[in-house]
Order: sequence, then C-alpha cells, then structure tokens
Amino acid sequence: MHGIGVDVGGTSIKAVRLDSTGEVIATSRAATPRADPTAERTVAVVADLVAGLGSAGATGGAVADAVRAVGLVVPGIVDESSGRSVFAGNLGWRDLPLRDLLAEACDLPVVFGHDVRAGGLAEARLGAARGRRSALFVPVGTGIAAALVLDGRPLAGRGHAGELGHVVVDEDGEQCVCGRRGCVETLASAAALARRYSARAGEPVTGAVEVVARMEAGDQLAREVWHEGVAALARGLDAATTLLDPEIIVLGGGLARAGSRLADDVRAGLADRLTFQPVPEVTTAQLGDEAGGLGAALLALDRWGPDVTGSAAYPVPVT
Repeated sequence: MHGIGVDVGGTSIKAVRLDSTGEVIATSRAATPRADPTAERTVAVVADLVAGLGSAGATGGAVADAVRAVGLVVPGIVDESSGRSVFAGNLGWRDLPLRDLLAEACDLPVVFGHDVRAGGLAEARLGAARGRRSALFVPVGTGIAAALVLDGRPLAGRGHAGELGHVVVDEDGEQCVCGRRGCVETLASAAALARRYSARAGEPVTGAVEVVARMEAGDQLAREVWHEGVAALARGLDAATTLLDPEIIVLGGGLARAGSRLADDVRAGLADRLTFQPVPEVTTAQLGDEAGGLGAALLALDRWGPDVTGSAAYPVPVT
C-alpha cells in the first residue's frame, strides 16, 4: 500500500510517493502557477504530479494500483474537516474546496491538511523527533509557525493552532503584519534578521544566512541582530514550553541552515529563562523542505489504518 503526498508552496509544488514502511518510492516537483485565485491550474498541476507518481515503476499496472490515497497540504488558514483553503495570502486563495477539486481531478480519496502540521508529523514519525511522544516543530523562514505533535498526531485546534510567530514578546516593538506589535516574527524570522541588519548596516544582504556568515566572520552588528532574534525566539518558546512541555523542539525552515548554531543558542536562551520547567532538547530538522510532502503522504497512508510507526491513525476527514 502506497500513499502520495503533495505540498503546495508559494513557489513550488513538491510531491512524494511513500510506502507503508516509510520508504520513499519516488518524488516529483513543479512550479506553482502564478495568479491562480481559483486554483484551477494548480489542481491540474497537482493531478499531473499524482498521475506521474502513481505510475512510477509500474509493471502491468500492479504498482500503480497500490496507491490508495493522496494527501494534500497547503499554507495559510485551512479547514481540515471541510477540505477547504480558508485563506492563503501568498497564493491568493480564499475559501476554496481544494480537497474536493483534487479528488475529482485524480479519482482518488484525498486527505487535506496544513503544511506546517504535516511537516511536524513527518519530523515526529520519520525525522528528528522520531520516537518522542511530544514534539514541537518550528519552521523559521519568512515567517514563524509551529506544530505540536502528541503521540503521532498534530494538534489542529480549530484550525489556528501553532501561530508561535504571533506571540507578542515586545509590546513596544515593530508593527507586525497581523496588526499587533512586537510579535516573535518581527524579530526572529529569517526575513526579520535580514531586514533589520540591512536597515542598521545601510546595505542590503541576501538573507539571514548571510547575516550568520557575517557574524561568524566577526561582524559585531550581525552578532547583535542575531542575538536579538534568538532572544525573541527563546521568549516565544519559553511560553510554549511552559504551556505544552514538549520533549523536543525541532527547528526547521530556511534559518535551520545555520545548523547547530541556531539550536545551541535557542537551547541556551531557554535554559536561561526556564526555572522549574524541564528544558526540552532542541535540534534542527532532518527532512528539510521535503517534510511537508512526506507528512502529506503519511496522512494519505493513515486514511487506511495505523501509521508507519504503529500508533493510532490521525483522523483527518477525506472525500
């Protein structure tokens, strides 16, 4: 039995075919169509990827028949129960029935979910948090989000769980896109690090990774911007740890390319703040930008029973 997972991002669509042991059978990618507010062209691209992966390695149709469901995950605000993309700002989507549209296009059951929660699911079952009962997955990129995974199941709440980037850590701080001031995201996201360094230095940088490189080369301004960002992230994770007590925090996203430096500094920041609370392990993600697609494939496999780690299935409605 195989499942296909598809992760639709702002610039690319990543798809993967996974068997019930967690082995990757095949992968595929395509560019995300631009200016596609109805998602008609996006669904067509996804259906083509699914068809290609469904026939990958097939001999006489036997392998293709093993694909039993498709997992589809997208960014923004999602309603997993109805299979709708409520709002995805970077894709221009509002209230689209993506689960039903894809099910009709590819004639397979479709499980619908959120990209960050799917990434957390993959890291919990196949990646850096494998074997842990509770894990907090925190991708740090243009923005900051989080996914709490308990006993192999991501917590969705009412669809808005995990907005770590919008925890306020400085009430007098910079205006955030959400309308509040001083959110974690305004200080600690990869975009914020690059923006704040460029503003202070009076010269642009290509991104947060360049800020890290300058810091490691002895740039004092880069060091200050980095430590301000890490301190803000640690304050947000302090609140999350106090409330949720995760065994492990897995840092992903573009900033995870800073490697052990990010994990070490965040761990130290947490240790300085926490008192009675146990300090969780802090590490970087193992699955990179494949996590969302792998998590989507796990959702597809869960449609039919226990997941690859043997725990209870994640009950996401399908069509």
